[in-house]
Amino acid sequence: MNVILGVWDLGMGQIILILLVVLLMFGAKKLPDLAKGLGQGIKEFKKATRDIQDEVTKAANAPDEPVSRPAPPAPAPTKTASAEPEKPQAPQS
Repeated sequence: MNVILGVWDLGMGQIILILLVVLLMFGAKKLPDLAKGLGQGIKEFKKATRDIQDEVTKAANAPDEPVSRPAPPAPAPTKTASAEPEKPQAPQS
């Protein structure tokens, strides 16, 4: 929290003023709902961050699998014998 306050150089007086403005804008009844939504959003963000970190560490610690090479292409089809035998050609005279 100190890092955030240090970035914008906010003092305690400014923070109280901001909270009072938020209270006036949204009202006392709406603030708990806003805080609940903010808390859920932060919780989901942390969970997503943790999931990504777990995936990265799992990928980094996984044993290297040998690279599978694609199978060589199939040979070209050869000429097959037809159902009818070839007729001998008559000698030309």
